[in-house]
Amino acid sequence: MFEFHGDRKRYFDIQIVNCREYVLPFVEQVKKMQPSMRVLEIGCGEGGVLQPFLEKGCDCVGVEFDTSRTDNAAIWMKEFIDQGKLQIIPKDIYLVDADALGGKFDLIILKDVIEHIHDQAKLMARMQHFLKVDGYIFFGFPPWQMPFGGHQQICHNKWLSKLPYYHLLPMPIYKSILKKYGENVEEMVEIKETGISIERFEKISKDAGYKIAEKTHFLINPIYKWKFGWEAKKQLPIVKDIPWVRNFFTTCVYYMITPK
Repeated sequence: MFEFHGDRKRYFDIQIVNCREYVLPFVEQVKKMQPSMRVLEIGCGEGGVLQPFLEKGCDCVGVEFDTSRTDNAAIWMKEFIDQGKLQIIPKDIYLVDADALGGKFDLIILKDVIEHIHDQAKLMARMQHFLKVDGYIFFGFPPWQMPFGGHQQICHNKWLSKLPYYHLLPMPIYKSILKKYGENVEEMVEIKETGISIERFEKISKDAGYKIAEKTHFLINPIYKWKFGWEAKKQLPIVKDIPWVRNFFTTCVYYMITPK
């Protein structure tokens, strides 16, 4: 198995296929994507998630503050950039406005992003400035309490990278474990501080003036097809409907929300 987060080009290729097979079909349950519709991805990385939307004829903008990733996007997405169908903006989303991005969007995408944002409620409210009245926002994220919700798979120590649930330990104990094994304590603690549950996500969506148009909870995250060879599996209804407890056994959730 390849190093999932270390091989950026392979990960980029996987994001394209995963979006074609899972994200785009989920979005189109609610919003049929048409040529010239405008799509914004916040935290777009190298832009792999946007490619299936570009193939549908959409006009896409990706915003990403990590310039090492936008540099890759400039190479790997050059065809679409040269055609004028894709813009990659190397900035923080808080430092751009809708006018600078060419206007408002039919769809905004945040895939594996919201769980890294400190003031999630602030971002949720801000996105209304970028969204058309009949627009939608797609979210895909791992609930914090799930076995690897602490993103421990990025740890260098093989034992820690495969150990589930220890990110839920009290902060002092968690820090001491990370320090003992020479991990990036600051990075892992930041992830712990920003982790989000299903219940919190639904609450801040409602508080910011959105309604849920569609949702799917996964027992097995679709991306695990490429990471572990496991086929995606939706969460069991009996688990999906139990608040709080479901976070521990749900490895990924997809949501489509829209302004009320």
